Amino acid sequence: MFGAGGSTNSYKEAEETDLILLWGSNARESHPIFFHHILKGVRNGARLIAVDPRRSSSAQWADLWLGLDVGSDVAMANAMGREIIVAGLADDEFIRRATSGFEAYRERVEPYTLEYAERVTGVPAEAIREAAHAYAAADTAMICWTLGITEHHNGVDNVLSLIDLALLTGHVGKWGSGVNPLRGQNNVQGGGDSGALPDRLPGFQHVENDALRAAFDAAYGVTIPPKRGWNLTGMYNAMERGDLTAVYCIGENPVQSEADTHRVKRLLGGLEFMVVQDIFLTATAELADVVLPAAAAWAETEGTVTNSERRVQRVRKAMDPPGDAKEDLWIISQIAKRMGHDWGEPSAEKVWDEFRSLAPAFRGMTYARLEAEDGLQWPCYDANHPGEPFLHSRLWADPVPGKRALFVPVDHDPPVEALSDEFPMRLTTGRRLDSYNTGVQSGALRFPRRKGETLDLCPEDMRAMGLEEGEVVRIVTRRGQVEAPVRMERALRPGLAFMTFHFPDTVNVNTITIDATDPKAGTAEFKAAAIRIEKLAPVPVG
Repeated sequence: MFGAGGSTNSYKEAEETDLILLWGSNARESHPIFFHHILKGVRNGARLIAVDPRRSSSAQWADLWLGLDVGSDVAMANAMGREIIVAGLADDEFIRRATSGFEAYRERVEPYTLEYAERVTGVPAEAIREAAHAYAAADTAMICWTLGITEHHNGVDNVLSLIDLALLTGHVGKWGSGVNPLRGQNNVQGGGDSGALPDRLPGFQHVENDALRAAFDAAYGVTIPPKRGWNLTGMYNAMERGDLTAVYCIGENPVQSEADTHRVKRLLGGLEFMVVQDIFLTATAELADVVLPAAAAWAETEGTVTNSERRVQRVRKAMDPPGDAKEDLWIISQIAKRMGHDWGEPSAEKVWDEFRSLAPAFRGMTYARLEAEDGLQWPCYDANHPGEPFLHSRLWADPVPGKRALFVPVDHDPPVEALSDEFPMRLTTGRRLDSYNTGVQSGALRFPRRKGETLDLCPEDMRAMGLEEGEVVRIVTRRGQVEAPVRMERALRPGLAFMTFHFPDTVNVNTITIDATDPKAGTAEFKAAAIRIEKLAPVPVG
């Protein structure tokens, strides 16, 4: 809708905005650095509204918590949009001047009354109305979201529905107002910026654009195929068909991080050839034909990282890597050399200079400036450009230069797995503050705070099932089963269970999550598996 994937606002704006709509994100545990800025905003008078199936540690700071049913986000957003229109709170002037497609959006959200939304989402109509009016009436307001929005079979539609709300109210393109996907790892944003996307070249430039691609052909001395590649889901489907037979996996552990990991392990294990380049011998590396030991990015290499506010910052080598581990850049350049392409002795700075020479939004970011100015936010077009704290200010110009922001109407589409008598509960997954992803790094701690995974249930469900805290149960889905001890969690509502995949060596939750995927993004529906919980028979003594 805007042309590039990145948060529109800076961290400072979260401290000075009037309202923060935190949707599908337990930022306090998943994005603790950013949550500190949210708390500063709250202490400065901002209103915090949390939309989340759990009353998480983030939602506990909110003025208003909307505890919606898993997978009903579009219904909630559309109902808020309809209420804003009906109540006369839409920014008609902004819509007329800066957007297109509004009439189609108005028509699409018309059936989403507050009463209908209450039935679908489980949230009282009056609470939805309160959230809609507060967001629309605020002078400045930000929407922030994470995997609770994107890890669904309709994750793209979820995001579109939130951006529609921002366009409807004019809450984009100015200080303190915008739409912000928070990044869960220290260089997720930088990976996308650098072209690690199936349809984009570095700098979010479309690979199917002949003029843009020609500049890369000339710089690289090769012809780049003029078509989009496969996303991760497409790669697995290609393995299934036999169209993809070799994989080079760098810094990723899909055997334990992907949904329905039985299938992932089978497909990766059936490849003709797989290389894994990583800092630990992961479960994925154990399947590889060749393992290349890499240096840890944050302490053993030079380079840059880009955070959730699009700020590019320098990373400086602090120590030598252990043993035979080498920097990723050195490994890749040596492989290129053996394939007939001598790149000389590339450094991180040389690679960065090549990148910014081809990506206009990064052109002004020299290493010298990044160091002198403690990082810069893209876009930064030349040596005199200060970088942009917030994006899309052009939408407030009159007349709007270039393409207008487009409303994209979407409809509610419930989770793929419906609840049933056989599988009556919903399992959603997420992160915990003291652990990290598949536990490869945080699990290596000498004295970890948490030693294994639990199944979190609300007190009401535990009483109904006759369960005691710490009791081990079996969690069953259509794809398999795992066993885990029960933990009481008052943040949950009846019928909802929660787990993470931080401890796959003991409880591999992703063996039971569903791999139904979003056809637009390829993201699996990690957040919405249908489960049943079985009490285990006591183990005989003696």
